[in-house]
Amino acid sequence: MSIEFPLDVAVVGGCGHVGLPLALTFADSGLKTLIVDVDRAKIESVGRGEMPFLEDGADELLARVLASGRLALETGPERLGDCELVVLIIGTPVDEHLSPRLSELDRAIEACLPHLRDGQVLILRSTVMPGVSAHIQEMFARAGKNIGVAFCPERVAQGKSLEEFRSLPQIVSAFDAETLERVKALFARFCPELVEMAPMEAELCKLMTNAWRYLQFAAVNQFYVLATRHGLDFERILHGCRHGYPRMAGMPGPGLAAGPCLVKDTMQLAAFSRNGFVLGHAAMMVNEGMPAHLVELAQGQIDLSNRRAGILGMAFKAESDDKRDSLSYKLRKLLRLAARDVLCTDPYVPDPSLVPLERVLEECEVLFVATPHRIYRQIAPRADQIVIDPWNCLAVAATS
Repeated sequence: MSIEFPLDVAVVGGCGHVGLPLALTFADSGLKTLIVDVDRAKIESVGRGEMPFLEDGADELLARVLASGRLALETGPERLGDCELVVLIIGTPVDEHLSPRLSELDRAIEACLPHLRDGQVLILRSTVMPGVSAHIQEMFARAGKNIGVAFCPERVAQGKSLEEFRSLPQIVSAFDAETLERVKALFARFCPELVEMAPMEAELCKLMTNAWRYLQFAAVNQFYVLATRHGLDFERILHGCRHGYPRMAGMPGPGLAAGPCLVKDTMQLAAFSRNGFVLGHAAMMVNEGMPAHLVELAQGQIDLSNRRAGILGMAFKAESDDKRDSLSYKLRKLLRLAARDVLCTDPYVPDPSLVPLERVLEECEVLFVATPHRIYRQIAPRADQIVIDPWNCLAVAATS
């Protein structure tokens, strides 16, 4: 006998950068969707039709799904038993030893468990170390719950989620065939292609994808350090590497490689390898060392101790308001030790310590481009300003 569920799908952690675009997409595809998030302010914001962060196309989509009546919001897990499918999206940070910290995930499962019932499917979407999905399945078994467990990792670019949900393949995995078919039916409503894997394969695939990006950034950042320490124009070197040479067409440019995923997931992969992933640790040393190198470049041209430095961009990537794990803040800490004063600006990040762009450009003798927002491409620095711009972002840069 089939089980009746008043709602189709719940997204736990549904007001975050990963969860909210997915919940809106579920509702827009015709599913009765429940968002559960402990952040009451965000729940109230979404309920008013206000996005709590930048996401292309989300403002219009939120208004549409609220008007449809297919979106419900709660701060607690009490209604999870009404949902056929429960998507769990919880942060999976690493601890002070750079090992995965599972306590938040375990607490989330324990909070949801009394409200879940037999016949449901739990879809883990958080990026986790291989074996964590099996760990969750064992938690349900010990609790006597007959709940299918699936792992379907998020793999879209923040800010472009709504577009990429409908254009990129979705990895799906589960521990039994029935659960897999139910998960496939869910994502097939909007994803163009599904890629089936075993759960541990899917877990490893997601970590390898993020680690590969991090390694690529580290490689070019290492090249940037080598060239600029010898006073060479890295942008000219990069052009020479790429121009008309297809084998180098995918080489990224240098810059601050950070954010809430890349270094964290690289370290999860390192932990899974029992700290044998030496490329991952080397990449972290290179990428995390970039702020110090930028300060070193400035000190090679001017005495910072009696100068005011300005940082352009505090988000972890361009056209984003997300400052989580941004290396711009590490750069600010280093400059506060090296310079007389530091002013920081960003057109998107809500941070009361930031100042308007015009003030930074007017008052600072040294400019550091930390985030390549498009607005900065219109800036032509003064002839007397030192510019440290690894992105080659400014209209006229005094140094690469």
